[in-house]
Amino acid sequence: MDRNGERLRDTEHAPRPLQSERDLGLDRHHSARIYDYFLGGKTNFPPDREVAEKLLAAFPGFRIAAHANRAFMHRAARLLAARGIHQFLDIGTGIPTSPNLHEVAQAVVPQTRVVYADNDPIVLAHARALLTGSSEGRTAYVEADITDPDTILRSRQVRETLDFDRPIALCLVGLLHYITDEQDAYGIVRHLVDAMPSGSYVVISQCTPDFAPEEWEEAINVYKADGGSAQVRSRAEFTRFFEGLELMEPGIEVPHRWHPDEDTSDVVSLRPEENGEMTDALVSVWAGVGVKR
Repeated sequence: MDRNGERLRDTEHAPRPLQSERDLGLDRHHSARIYDYFLGGKTNFPPDREVAEKLLAAFPGFRIAAHANRAFMHRAARLLAARGIHQFLDIGTGIPTSPNLHEVAQAVVPQTRVVYADNDPIVLAHARALLTGSSEGRTAYVEADITDPDTILRSRQVRETLDFDRPIALCLVGLLHYITDEQDAYGIVRHLVDAMPSGSYVVISQCTPDFAPEEWEEAINVYKADGGSAQVRSRAEFTRFFEGLELMEPGIEVPHRWHPDEDTSDVVSLRPEENGEMTDALVSVWAGVGVKR
């Protein structure tokens, strides 16, 4: 069996034939597919597009925010791989969109190992894209929900792919605005961080109302009215996720100002007619990376 075949066995459920729309949840919107729509992807369906357009009407910056957020993830992965972090646990993976996290990190260090986790069944159906990487590295996928962190941490995929005696990068990028305080967002993050070995990094980003409070109030109301669960957080509330961690420079920052590179300014050019200038208000996301000492 070739290396790609080995990776496919690392999934708890190998990619399977599509079943009914209800089996895959295509009869209702899902955050991963809405995000895919904002990124210009094609793995989204009428319920996702309907909610996405309502959200864009409330807050026009969603598309540029999605691109800026993903670019932040790429830069963080490259930077951490260059600093010697060769293991990643990415929760809330979303629809595969190349370059995926493992492609970015393995371009720096081919031996990098990555485990992806998501609760959208259609991500599983496309998991092959997440399981094909460098021959020196390894990738795996687990279908699980962040609200049950132990299912992720105790999964065979995590335990067989990642070495908990060495530092791991825990990535919660564009995820925590879907986890409310009532769902114990801070407790969940703390539980995951406590499981990480010393020297690990925590990469987090999430939407904030700090720059456009009225627009974000309307957007959250739209999302909840369509059955979604969401909570945006202020800078102070976001910073709480890093309690006990040492923040990397520049600390808590909007993603396009976190270690910008030559690609950062190109984000807006992807859809300039819709995005306009990349302002803090249009992005409306806080991002940060902390290290566990």
